[in-house]
Amino acid sequence: MLVQLRQYKHEEVQFDDNRTTGESQTEDTVNPDAEDYFGADMDDLDVETWDTVEYEGDPIERRSVTIDGVAAVSVQHESAGDEDPGLPGRPIQIRTGGGTEILEQAEIVEVQDETPKET
Repeated sequence: MLVQLRQYKHEEVQFDDNRTTGESQTEDTVNPDAEDYFGADMDDLDVETWDTVEYEGDPIERRSVTIDGVAAVSVQHESAGDEDPGLPGRPIQIRTGGGTEILEQAEIVEVQDETPKET
């Protein structure tokens, strides 16, 4: 199966010794243009990209995750107590032929069976 998820984490704040207390970070300082920063376009780099979005009035980070070759998906319905209530999502377990992976603070967007069985 092909599984698409969204995963969330708290925004990573970059501290700048040149800022004064209470001065906010601007979009340009937090997210500089990739070509200016890396000397290459983001599409040309093999990196994890997190976008800043707003959740309940606070900035958080979100990324899209697509995993191919999934055998099973499990969503934990009972709270294990280690979830962050300040973020959306919950732990999702993905089982592939190569093992098991747990994505914390994730939500399922779509699951597609690439080889559906005819009945």
